[in-house]
Amino acid sequence: MTLSTESAFEAYEAVRHRLPTVVPTDGGYRHASTLADIADEFDVFLLDAFGVLNIGEAAIPGTPERIKALTGDGKRVLVVSNAAGFPHQALMEKYSRLGYDFAPEDVITSRVTLLAGLNGRHDLHWGLMATRSTGLRDLEDLTLTYLEEDPAAYDDVEGFLLVGSAAWTEERQALLEDALNKRPRPVLVGNPDIVAPRETGFSVEPGHFAHRLADRTGIVPEFYGKPFPDIFDLAFKRLGDVDRSRVLMVGDSLHTDILGARNVGISSALIARYGFFAGYDAKKAVLAAGIVPEFIVERP
Repeated sequence: MTLSTESAFEAYEAVRHRLPTVVPTDGGYRHASTLADIADEFDVFLLDAFGVLNIGEAAIPGTPERIKALTGDGKRVLVVSNAAGFPHQALMEKYSRLGYDFAPEDVITSRVTLLAGLNGRHDLHWGLMATRSTGLRDLEDLTLTYLEEDPAAYDDVEGFLLVGSAAWTEERQALLEDALNKRPRPVLVGNPDIVAPRETGFSVEPGHFAHRLADRTGIVPEFYGKPFPDIFDLAFKRLGDVDRSRVLMVGDSLHTDILGARNVGISSALIARYGFFAGYDAKKAVLAAGIVPEFIVERP
């Protein structure tokens, strides 16, 4: 499936009823060339990954150096990412390859958020939307069955975890929807993203399939990750006692990064030149969605 920026934006707008309500603002946004231009106004930077740190498997040029400069100036920098499909250690290895030097505890993912949200449901037998090649690190304590082409697997499990959709197919989606229509069960979504920016366009993420099954089955999934507050709660637990007026969320998506930041009462900066809005008029999108960041920044 190939999505343009316009169609991806429309897909998010179509599911606004399942996203947090936007907190209104009386103000507009300011423009900046890079994060360096506004760094003095903040002590903590929460960074999305795709579209801010990297596009696919490549670092955004100059961003590793920008992060080093921020930390060198005494700023706290955390990654807050909907990267549920990858084990934590695999992400750390990836960031290291790309030139980033984050501490493992400073990378807060929706995978970790999902596990924290199981709330006594660890003993259930879960059907897993994931790519086998990424492995089950972080998930070893759960009883899991990969959801593939065997219909019995969909019937046997007690709930569903949607964490990675790289190997997901229309056939598997149909099996999942049929199983839920026959017997409703919990659906937990570890990545609310509908799309993610890659080198050659957008990839379709678990959020796309989760919203589609909600439309077709009437089952409302439990979402873990941006724009929902649970992932921010983990980030603030890691940060400890900080002045939230001095915290900035930096992301490339209005409906995840910016909406999530507004919902928890922190400032946000939308990256305009890379990621979701690369080659598109981000200002037009802000006006259409009514989700207003404090800053539109050209590049990290």
